[in-house]
Amino acid sequence: MSASLAPSEPVLSDADLLDAYSRAVVGAVDLVSPAVVGIDARRGRTSGASDLAAGSGFVFTPDGLIVTNSHVVEGASALAATFSDGRRFDADVVGDDPATDLAVLRVSGTSFPYVTLGDSSAARVGQVAIALGNPYGFQCSVTSGVVSARGRSLRSRTGRLIDDVLQTDAALNPGNSGGPLVTTRGDVIGVNTAIIRGAQGLCFAIASNIVRFVASRLLRDGRIRRSYLGVAGETIAVPRRLARAHALDAASGIRIASVEPASPAETAGLRSGDLIVVFDGKSVGGIDELHRLLDESWIGMPAKVTVLRAMDVRTITVVPKER
Repeated sequence: MSASLAPSEPVLSDADLLDAYSRAVVGAVDLVSPAVVGIDARRGRTSGASDLAAGSGFVFTPDGLIVTNSHVVEGASALAATFSDGRRFDADVVGDDPATDLAVLRVSGTSFPYVTLGDSSAARVGQVAIALGNPYGFQCSVTSGVVSARGRSLRSRTGRLIDDVLQTDAALNPGNSGGPLVTTRGDVIGVNTAIIRGAQGLCFAIASNIVRFVASRLLRDGRIRRSYLGVAGETIAVPRRLARAHALDAASGIRIASVEPASPAETAGLRSGDLIVVFDGKSVGGIDELHRLLDESWIGMPAKVTVLRAMDVRTITVVPKER
């Protein structure tokens, strides 16, 4: 029996492919751009241009809630949001979280155009990514590229790491901060937040799943509640002989450089020179791992901290407080 040949697939020309790509980008922009706003942040009481900073944001609820970057609104004495149709509204800060560089604003009104926060965990490396914003004050600017990588980390201004950051080559410039990174369906998968100056195509966006969590907490509390111990330190390797002698499953830990006065750490008896290796039964290889563990669930809750002090292992009970 001879095998039948399947009908051949139509061969698309370069022009056809380009048209399909263009249609996808145009469709997403048409959906999203009405909800994208320019953020004007006035710092100080004067009216000079040097006191005015600009960024971007987007409306994510029909009653006028806006997501932007914390560094866009930092220190602002007055805020305004301008829509693509020219409407301008005074804006108020609902909540601000410098540790994730996110803030939520509100403008008064109803039935605003808004966009949907998508699932950033479903983003795939190589998929089309579209950035919208107001770089250098040029309203409603659009750039496109791809998701270059997932799971990056950025250091925030507070010193904490922002995890699960998306990397993209969709060009960003000053003023894009706070604008949305979207799919061709118009779903927001990130908030554009940073570039590496001098590099080409190295741009970063805070993942939408983090945005969703942070925004919900900011709406509830006006801030993100986190606990702290009150230590400053550095990551160092745990000597192998000490790890073996004390059956420690830790290759590195946090050597305490200083302890804040009247902090939970000082109250518990932690000292400069102690090497923290375990928190609540979990190995902590560095200060970033400790920060991730110190969420709001530990506020006021006793936690056992294992430290190496000289040649001895000690377990000390610490009660973290809210920062």
